[in-house]
Amino acid sequence: MSARPRVGIVGTGFMGGVHARAVTAVGGRVAAVLGSSPSRTAAAAGRWPDARPAADLDDLLATGVDVVHLCTPNHLHARDAERIIAAGVPVVCEKPLATTVADAERLTAAADTAGLVTAVPFVYRYHPLVNEARARIAADPDAGLWLLHGSYLQDWLGDRTTDNWRVHPGLGGDTRAFGDIGVHWCDLMEYVTGHRITRVLARFGRAFAERGPAGARTAVATEDGAVVSFVTDRGAIGSLVVSQASAGRKNRLWFSFDGPDRSYAFDQEDPEQLWIGGRDATTVLRRDPALPSARADRFDPLPAGHPQGYRTCFEDFAADVHAAVGGRAADGLPTFADGLRAARISAAVTASAVHGTFTEVPA
Repeated sequence: MSARPRVGIVGTGFMGGVHARAVTAVGGRVAAVLGSSPSRTAAAAGRWPDARPAADLDDLLATGVDVVHLCTPNHLHARDAERIIAAGVPVVCEKPLATTVADAERLTAAADTAGLVTAVPFVYRYHPLVNEARARIAADPDAGLWLLHGSYLQDWLGDRTTDNWRVHPGLGGDTRAFGDIGVHWCDLMEYVTGHRITRVLARFGRAFAERGPAGARTAVATEDGAVVSFVTDRGAIGSLVVSQASAGRKNRLWFSFDGPDRSYAFDQEDPEQLWIGGRDATTVLRRDPALPSARADRFDPLPAGHPQGYRTCFEDFAADVHAAVGGRAADGLPTFADGLRAARISAAVTASAVHGTFTEVPA
């Protein structure tokens, strides 16, 4: 790999732009771009001085890029990731890794056999105070966390005239709100606490039975929200509320992980503080490079009082990808194994919502 990694971006929508900006912010070069049409490809390539517009995926791979970022609609992930793996190129794939567990298993196995670096951008792991909570919980094996609860709420689909490819199962998969954002919360919970979800009981709901402009509405088959109860391998119980149609909630990912002596709460819309509750006193910890967690310090480049957020998380994720491709350890980098884990949880949640029963989550 060159000193400045050469990166291919597949997908020119919102997430493609997020990936490209993060890559360049940490020293990479966008070397090739592929969109859904020649005009979109050319427009996106024009934003980056070193980018070549690719005619197709084979053309992009022929440019000799060091890593490919897949930022396409969900139904294309498995097909394109499989081709990239077959070409022997490291791959970053937006979640979901695939729309079926079988495809996610196949991709993970193929990448492992090929010995390739893979990644899935569960970037909320990269908040410094998330890592501070993780370090404190890991250092206290007797913490006794027994109640793990939270929510992930948005409102971007709160208008019945708003339609999007994610709404349609053929493009986005059988689950929408949970598969799109609920898996972020589950990944974060398991990453911070070390607990693993073993059983789920879910209920899906819709704000609207139909979507689209007046006179051209179509039936909605995927959920606008979900309520999920779960149990973990360490005997904790938990609950998660997910919604993409909660007015005023732009991107509120919130958790509280509770024990009898200590509880930890975090809101990613206010990522500069970690609430630590005790029976006798409560502490609100502000982000500061002086905090004791070495991993928190690694993602804490700015002095206290200079807010960091989502963009910084994505840049730290991109830097970890580059480090891994370059042969350097990247502790905590979410890989295809984590994408497969998310696919298994999503499948269990969807099955539970359909059948109305507790459903096991494979280890």
